Amino acid sequence: MTSRWKNDRPPSLQKFMAMFPDDAACAVYLEKKRWPDGFVCPACGSVRGWRLESKRWTYECRDCQRQTSVTAGTIMHGSHLPLRTWFLASHLVATHSNGISALQLQAKVGIGSYKTAWFLLHRLRKAMVDPKRSVLEGVVEVDESSMPYRTKDEPRTGGQGKSTIAKMIVIGAVELKEDGKVPGRIRLKSIPDFKRGRLHVFVERTTAKGSVISTDGNNGYDGIPDRIHQPRVIGETPAHLLMPWIHRVFSNLKRLAMGVYHGFRRKYLQAYLDEFVFRWNRRRHYAVSFDSLLGIGIGMRPMSLRALRGS
Repeated sequence: MTSRWKNDRPPSLQKFMAMFPDDAACAVYLEKKRWPDGFVCPACGSVRGWRLESKRWTYECRDCQRQTSVTAGTIMHGSHLPLRTWFLASHLVATHSNGISALQLQAKVGIGSYKTAWFLLHRLRKAMVDPKRSVLEGVVEVDESSMPYRTKDEPRTGGQGKSTIAKMIVIGAVELKEDGKVPGRIRLKSIPDFKRGRLHVFVERTTAKGSVISTDGNNGYDGIPDRIHQPRVIGETPAHLLMPWIHRVFSNLKRLAMGVYHGFRRKYLQAYLDEFVFRWNRRRHYAVSFDSLLGIGIGMRPMSLRALRGS
């Protein structure tokens, strides 16, 4: 057994299925997760209500008579899939170290159509971004990278260097721990170009004031308010030696793109980046990844297939 599983081993698939043997068990979990102190009406805030016998997993508010199911207003809102299918898919997605494609998820969970599996997976990816997450702080490595995007045929080669022809550009940040010996949390963002303004916006949104921003000497990072720019001129020194962790992140990201997904599509690049960030930031917390994923999903607004395809 590898060291990462010694203290952070997620439940086996067999154990997980025993924990949630049916939809009723899943509904009980969601109810406790959503209303840990008892039912609260999402319309009027009343705590007075009762569970309906005529509708599964649904409460009715005593004061305003609104009826609310345990999945109403969440990423599972309006889904015709069994709750146990949602739970099994969430477990596989949250604990799979290398990611899982919609085609693989369809086969493993037993979903009838690829379209349904794709819709489910992309809603889970939306739940991988916690709106309450804190920004990176301390010393933060920041850099940009690019990769060819996938078309319906084959991935394009793309231009060279800083060219954006047939390329997708990604900017990333890694929080450094223990004097740079250990990587902490990361952030990744898709950007259309390398302009100074876009670099500044990313750094300001993802790092705390007073952070030290370590870069490869790109003067586009100069002058970011309330941050200390620490340029490290690369010269003839290999970039991965001076800024090892951000290059490790980009290397793993590109390996994921070609290995699991056979290339990223430009339209859904940010969704793939969010998934990668979720996995990296919880790479030592697999045991609670499922709980974290559903916890974020419960607090999210419902989204339609049209909205996801248009995002």
